[in-house]
Amino acid sequence: MTSKLFSPIQLGGVTLPNRIAVAPMCQYSANDGCMSDWHAMHLPNLALSGAGLLVIEATGVTREGRITHGCVGLYNDDNEAALAKVLAACRRVSRMPIGIQLAHAGRKASTQAPWVGGRALAAAESPWVTQAPSAIPFGEDWHTPQELSVAEMRRLVDAFAASAQRALRLGLDAIELHAAHGYLMHQFLSPLSNRRKDDYGGSLENRLRFPLEVARALREVLPRDKCLGARITASDWLEGGAGAEEALAMARALEFIGYDYVCVSSGGLAPGAKMVVGPGYQVAFATQIKQGSGIATRAAGMIADPHQAEAIISSGQADMVALARGFLDDPRWVWHAAERLGVKLEYPPQYARSHPDTWPGAKLARP
Repeated sequence: MTSKLFSPIQLGGVTLPNRIAVAPMCQYSANDGCMSDWHAMHLPNLALSGAGLLVIEATGVTREGRITHGCVGLYNDDNEAALAKVLAACRRVSRMPIGIQLAHAGRKASTQAPWVGGRALAAAESPWVTQAPSAIPFGEDWHTPQELSVAEMRRLVDAFAASAQRALRLGLDAIELHAAHGYLMHQFLSPLSNRRKDDYGGSLENRLRFPLEVARALREVLPRDKCLGARITASDWLEGGAGAEEALAMARALEFIGYDYVCVSSGGLAPGAKMVVGPGYQVAFATQIKQGSGIATRAAGMIADPHQAEAIISSGQADMVALARGFLDDPRWVWHAAERLGVKLEYPPQYARSHPDTWPGAKLARP
């Protein structure tokens, strides 16, 4: 069969060999923002996955913008040097395009790693002061953030641009702005977390203002031979929250600025969201964005079956798909998807003995 999932796509100046992306996945394993031995194992392994694009986890543009003490940053020379070492290892084993997701956690910063509890850091856990559009905590027993001043917002715009310059120096192929999952850009967009009375709150135009200032700063830094995208939110899953109107406005504005794609996600703004989770549960959001704007669209959210992924692309519901936990479960998901869809992929020569054309055990492993 001719697979649409395994067809190339051009995003800005970068050609992806297929429509599958490894989504950013926080590992909570950095040392003061610097990648560790864990990343030196984790990312090169994913660079061998055969996906069209690998996006490095949400990376803080300031120390205070990290989610946890263990989150990666790209705000000083030590961060950059540590990332450079891991990236060099990836480049030695793979030609896969690699991008990075730049982020600021806002009121969801200063928290524990998920396996510790995922709550706001206690006094004995070295918490830090969090910042947000408004002084509204994420949830009960969470830190109350400081409302950002306009001057502080200007400094954050500069911080995003500075991190993008570092990413450019590192030779990364793509930058993705994180504007979803309840983090700072999303907090400005949602009327539930943004109660400002100035030009950055109230109307949708005002709530979009700061995220788009950041978006423009990244566009100014990144040359057109690279790829620039954003992960946006399509629904807060909460009454009175952000939804289709905000998502479409954001996507259209990003297209106008010159972004190459959006990855459509949802949720994460506050506890108690009534999310309806199931196979491909966010694909309809991506389709709505694709139909309502001219920007390339990536679908995410429990896309685990290769035939499901193929159907999403071949039917025009989205231009790309992204997997996260699917790759944690099976780092060779792309190889196995190609096998099921009748696509011939070349394996690295060191692994060629496991190719289904030469290894009878493939039929036993994947009956």
